Amino acid sequence: MAKERGMNIKQSLRTLSVGIALACLTGASFARTVVIYAAADLEVIEPLIVDFEQTHPDIKVEYHDLQTTDLYQRFLKETGPESKADIVWSSAMDLQMKLVNDGHAQPHRSDETKALPPWAKWKDEAFGTTFEPVCFAYNRERLPAEDVPLSHAELARFLKEHPQRLRNRLATYDPHRSGLGYLLHSQDLEANPVVFWNLIREMSRVGLSIEPTTTQMLDRIVSGKSDFGYNVLCSYTRARANTDARIGSVMPRDYTLVMSRIAFINRHAPHPDEAKIWLDYVLSRRGQAIFSLIGLHSVRSDVEGDASAASLRKKLGNAFRPIVLNTGLLTYIDRSKRELFLQQWDAALTASPLDSVRPPRR
Repeated sequence: MAKERGMNIKQSLRTLSVGIALACLTGASFARTVVIYAAADLEVIEPLIVDFEQTHPDIKVEYHDLQTTDLYQRFLKETGPESKADIVWSSAMDLQMKLVNDGHAQPHRSDETKALPPWAKWKDEAFGTTFEPVCFAYNRERLPAEDVPLSHAELARFLKEHPQRLRNRLATYDPHRSGLGYLLHSQDLEANPVVFWNLIREMSRVGLSIEPTTTQMLDRIVSGKSDFGYNVLCSYTRARANTDARIGSVMPRDYTLVMSRIAFINRHAPHPDEAKIWLDYVLSRRGQAIFSLIGLHSVRSDVEGDASAASLRKKLGNAFRPIVLNTGLLTYIDRSKRELFLQQWDAALTASPLDSVRPPRR
């Protein structure tokens, strides 16, 4: 049965374009709708949506692909009876936890939520849907694998001793524009504040481009504008590497942050029943198996393979550092702490004698 399920999932992925084409040609109509606000590239998530609509032919998925900060602000602007989103799904775990903690989620209990490990859910309102390591990405044609730093401290030392190797060829998240970027940088600060600020100063001194998404960082690496990306999502990096041999990645051996995309059902969801069906599908073995096929590690212990949570834990060993789903995520959401962090960030960038590539604030 498991083998048959796996074959069906792979067949769904292979027929992705066919399914979309048929839907367009036949003018397929759906009696029901689920509206999803998500911070996940549609091209990555599309196999999941197609399989869901094939297995639930009466429900149409209306998917809004947003940046983490934009998603948060848009949801708050629409909150209440005017809410449009049924599901809110984002990698900015701290912003998601704030929304849930502030009462914007409705509880959901099912066999699928019960199957989650304790760390992947909070009060039956917030649910971890993926397990994704954060890594270094680099251009294999311009930076040989033997020269790639293998830890955060090694990266800082490499930049200090060989500043010309990556002069104006570094990229990382902009914590002002990206909720996920802010989360990852603040988690680095928690892990080792001395190494983190030293690393940011060295990156700025050499020349740093700050971007709102992993996709944009990878675009820079592929185009040759950057050679090295710091704090990029391994899932996106490996998906890109499958079609572009120039992309390489390293999971830092001192510690590797592992984040989860958090989903919750809007308390004012216009389509609450459809939202529950979607969430249960995403958390089911079938949905989680599709995640593993598209490069997103499954959170369920009963999904096996290279993209399983157990495999990732074994691979990382002592370097495994998960970002836990609890109210501790709210620490750096505090306005005064956020402002202090961003002031220190800006000071670290502007204190450098070399120019950093800094796009204008939006």
